[in-house]
Amino acid sequence: MSHLTAYLGHLAHERGLSPLTCENYARDIRRLITMTGDSSLQQLQPSHIRRFVATLHGQGLGGKSIARMLSAWRGFFTYLCHRQGFDNNPCIGMRAPKAARALPQALSVEQAVRLVNIAGDDALALRDHAILELFYSSGLRLAELVTLTPSGLNFAEGTVTVTGKGSKTRIVPLGRQAANAIQAWLPQRALMKTNNETALFIGKTGHQLTPRAVQYRIKQWAIKQGIAGNVHPHVLRHSFATHVLQSSGDLRAVQEMLGHANITTTQVYTHLDFQHLAKVYDQAHPRAKKK
Repeated sequence: MSHLTAYLGHLAHERGLSPLTCENYARDIRRLITMTGDSSLQQLQPSHIRRFVATLHGQGLGGKSIARMLSAWRGFFTYLCHRQGFDNNPCIGMRAPKAARALPQALSVEQAVRLVNIAGDDALALRDHAILELFYSSGLRLAELVTLTPSGLNFAEGTVTVTGKGSKTRIVPLGRQAANAIQAWLPQRALMKTNNETALFIGKTGHQLTPRAVQYRIKQWAIKQGIAGNVHPHVLRHSFATHVLQSSGDLRAVQEMLGHANITTTQVYTHLDFQHLAKVYDQAHPRAKKK
């Protein structure tokens, strides 16, 4: 354990990692030490690490968790080689089992419509209505929505220009319902904003809404509208992508609208679409109907 203590000191004082991060490293490395048993860390070979990984996987640990552990172990052994005279890092080149890719949660069309059709004519209700409509209309990321400015809106062309990951700019369609909701919000925004605020969506103080505030408001509206489950901004983005793909079948168009650099990221929605088709098949095909 003296090696672990020294390594944690290195992480905290030389690399400046937070106490929480150091504790996470410590937990993963203690797991390694426990699995090593009476053997010496210096004697561990890749075959031992492969056996440890297989054991963890057999105990139900997921691919992401094992990958995190391997990363912690690899860093630990790198330190031991550089500082403690170890001559072997048994974790080099070791990979975790592939994690099953979780399908994104999406609302049904009926749920999505019910969620965005919120009532109220006060400033906050009008703002939140515009936010919900824009998320569902254009599939924006949360960060893209909170940093959006009125100058990014083109009502005449029905488009919105956003800056996404990697500071990449893209133009996406702006639906009529979203445009109407935003235009209803803009006069209220003019009454609330401070002189220097450029964000489209602001709070009572006149400053840009934080991502956390948007998440909270959407969660509260979902409860009010009777939408079960954990509803957050990304659910609306997923719902947008799923419903557009179901209607059009155009994966490339969905990729462009979502701002995915690689189409493999977008292909997860084909699985959702297949689930929809399979459900329709089960309900409609004579051979699929239960007797």
